[in-house]
Order: sequence, then C-alpha cells, then structure tokens
Amino acid sequence: MSTPTQAPPVTPTSPVPANTKARRAALAAFLGGTLEYYDYFIYAAASALIFGEIFFADSGTTGTMLSLATFGVAYVARPFGAVILGHFGDKYGRKKILIVTLSMMGFSTFLIGCLPDYDSIGYFAPMLLVVLRLAQGISAGGETAGASSLTVEHAPANKRGLFASWIMNGISAGLILASLVFIPIAAMPDDVLYSWGWRIPFWSSAIVLLVAYFVRRAVEEPEIFADVQVNNDTAKIPIVALFRDDWRGVLRLAACSLFTMVNAMVTVFALAYATGTVGLDRSMMLGVAVACNVLALFTQPFSGWLSDRFGRRPVFIVGCLGCAVFIFAYFSAIATGNWVLIFGAGLVLTGIFYSMPNGIYPAFFTEMFHVKVRYTGMAVGLQIGLVCAGFTPLLATAMVGGVAENWAPVAWLTAIICVVSAIAAFTARETYRTPLAELGVRKSHAPSTVRVR
Repeated sequence: MSTPTQAPPVTPTSPVPANTKARRAALAAFLGGTLEYYDYFIYAAASALIFGEIFFADSGTTGTMLSLATFGVAYVARPFGAVILGHFGDKYGRKKILIVTLSMMGFSTFLIGCLPDYDSIGYFAPMLLVVLRLAQGISAGGETAGASSLTVEHAPANKRGLFASWIMNGISAGLILASLVFIPIAAMPDDVLYSWGWRIPFWSSAIVLLVAYFVRRAVEEPEIFADVQVNNDTAKIPIVALFRDDWRGVLRLAACSLFTMVNAMVTVFALAYATGTVGLDRSMMLGVAVACNVLALFTQPFSGWLSDRFGRRPVFIVGCLGCAVFIFAYFSAIATGNWVLIFGAGLVLTGIFYSMPNGIYPAFFTEMFHVKVRYTGMAVGLQIGLVCAGFTPLLATAMVGGVAENWAPVAWLTAIICVVSAIAAFTARETYRTPLAELGVRKSHAPSTVRVR
C-alpha cells in the first residue's frame, strides 16, 4: 500500500513585502518623480525667463508676472486632480492611476513644446498654454500621493522613510536633468532661444516618459491594498470618508506641506529675481540649482534613514526651522551678487535643510492615513498646501517691485510659513514605529477587514 503524498507545510506569509517588489516600487516612484519635476522645472524656468516674451508679447513689463501666473495656474488644478485621482486610486488601485498621471504629465509637457507663439495665433497661444498647464496640474495632484502610497505599502517595516525618500530623489534628479538641459538652452542667442530653442527641453520629456512608463507597468499592487479590494472593503466615496473621519488630519497635513513654498521661491522667484532684477547670469543661477539638487540626492535618503531611527517629526521640524533661518542668507547673497555666497547659502538652504522635510514627507504624510483613504488623504492635504505655495513667486515678485534691495519681506514671509509647518508637524502623531496595518487607525474607524499579514 502506497503512502499518501504529504502536502508541503504551509508557511505563513511574511509581514514584509519582498525586497524586489519594494525596490521596483521605489524605482517606479523615482522615475515618476523625475518626469514630474523635470516637467515642473523646465516650465518654471521657461515661465521666469522666456514665456513672458513669446506668449505675452504685448504685455510690456507685466509679461513676466503674467507668465508666472500661468505657473501658479497648475496649483489651482492640483486639488481637483487630488480628489479625482485619489478617489480612483483608493477604489481601483494605485498602479493604474499612477500610469494615468504619468501619461497625462508627459503628453501635456510635450505638447507645450509644440505650441505656436503669440505672434502666430495671438491670444489663442496663452489660452492653449493655460489649458495644458491645467492638465499638468491635474496630473501632479495625484502623482506624489500615489507614488508615496505605493512605495510605503511595499517597503520593509523599518525602512519606510528610506524607501519613500527615493520619490524625492526622483524629483531632485528631474530638477538636475532639467537644469542640465536648460543651461545650454538659456545660453543661446535670444533670436534662437525665443524662436525654437526653448522647445527642446519640452520635447525631450518624451524620453523620460517612455522609460518611466515601462518600469511603472511592471509594479504590482501592494498586498495591504489588494486585501482591501479582495474583501470588498474599499471606501464607497473616499473623500467623504476622509473628511468624516479625519478632517483634522487633512488640515494638519496641509499646514505641514506649506514648507514646500521654499522650493517655489528658490526655483521660480529667486531665478526671476536674480536674473531680471539683480542682473545675474542665467546659466550660473541654473548651476546653483544643479549643485543643490546633487547634494540633495545624498541628504534626502540620509534624512529618510534618520527618520526611520529617530522619528519623522524631529527631522521634519529641524529642516523647516533651518529653512526659516537660511532663506535670509540666500536672498542676501543674491542681492550682493557674490557667487561664492550664493552657492554656499543655496547648498545649506536647499541641499541640507530643505532636503530634511522634503526627503521624509512622502513617508510622514502617507503614514497619517488609513489604507482605505490613504491616497486621497495625502493627495488632498498636500495639494491644499501646495496651492498656496504655487502663487508665492507671483506674490514675491510684486513685493520686490523690481527693487533688488526689497528682498527682506519675501524672506520673512517664507520664514513665517516654515515655522507654521514646523508647528503643525509637532502636533502630528509619530508613526515611524507603527505597523503598516495600524497606520491611520482611530477609534472613529469601523473595524477594518484588512488582513494583517
């Protein structure tokens, strides 16, 4: 009589996602961030240096302000993108929506490079520019939150801050890439730059789009979210569930995210102020941006590592307060035109202190919410804060009024907002040691059917 074949023992599923899945998710988030902020920076640089001439040619001295206003328009669209894309991301999956955001951003940027100028089609030129900028804003409204949710939900339990920091490294890589592309473009003679030279960076985004698209297609849905789907436990209307159960968390995140105005001040306002008001060289200012973001490639993962060991809040708060101090040094250096001071202050401001909250906020903000509303929660809260940051370059330009010595009020505004972000972070729950399945769980939540692995 033969012995029955014994079934192999069932081994419990590991509570930590496989490292290969985590690395793949981090790489996909990195490339998505690279595309988003490559597109962001080339638009920011073009709005500060070029678009006032080619899309608002009859506007005289207000052309630059109108051009900067189109930069801010995307921030108005971002909250709508956050609600729409967050809804579908929490209902149907992070991966699917992240492919949508990637495609929308890439195609919009490429088409901006194809637009005829004001001399060709008149007022239709700036109108089409605004439409495509709105599409970029809707896409951006869901990109960082989706990438953060995907990465944090895949990451090893004790390395969520480190893995999520690669989202911001992708953003730094995008800024570096955009700056390197834009430096020779900005050095072109004006007749070449304003006719066809400015289009090259926008067309080049297609390369990043293709690479990011094929990597992102290979990423799997996180297990914790897949469990919610299998158990038919997704929120019916995520935005309603979010504000019903955790509206305070949304407002806290929005206040925390105000620190991102430092980035808008440095990449948009400071560039326009330095080149247009102070009269500094365009290529050198773009070189400052490259140097700062190269340093950030190292300091952001280090900040994520620190937050995995000492907590999200202390790293975030120290970074915000450091920005509040060194923004004065940076603007003062630009006003004097001293390149050594400009590079030094810029490296400390953005390469070190800004990189601390910037490197950890994908993990810190994502961990504030429950899996069923995580995408929506981070997307909406983040974009409420960012919509305020988006128009600060326009406000700062008006405050300076074309006088190089008027930088102090802008620095004070930035410093106060950084302090507000630090205070908001202090009121947040510390989550760096909280298990993934327990993130965002509060007494007000109904018992979740998410299976704890």
